[in-house]
Amino acid sequence: MLKKGTKLYSILTGSCPQCHEESMYVEKNPYNLKELYHMNENCSHCGLQYKIEPSFFYGAMYVSYALTVAIGVAAFIISKVFIGLGLIESFVAIILSLIVLMPITARIARNIYINMFVSYKPNSKDEKHID
Repeated sequence: MLKKGTKLYSILTGSCPQCHEESMYVEKNPYNLKELYHMNENCSHCGLQYKIEPSFFYGAMYVSYALTVAIGVAAFIISKVFIGLGLIESFVAIILSLIVLMPITARIARNIYINMFVSYKPNSKDEKHID
């Protein structure tokens, strides 16, 4: 299921979307909040520049919004329908799940966003282009 060459692999592992060989992030742990958004400038394997243009990852805010809405809806359905909590407790479950998953959501939103613009190229090491 998670094999190199798929968008899902790059999105879930945070690896370079072009070669899938290196992590885009300096710190792999998203719960190290000081280093949450600290990314490498380029991929050391294929040379892809991660920040394609200035302020590139501002577009990831829209992806993050969609992810947090999906998480909120899922938390509500699980807490209200499956567990049977009351309305107030369900909203507390939504808030807690969004707070706990915020670092992961932020990283996955960036991963999804860059994967919308960069395709996998298995022989990208040979092309090595640094802007």
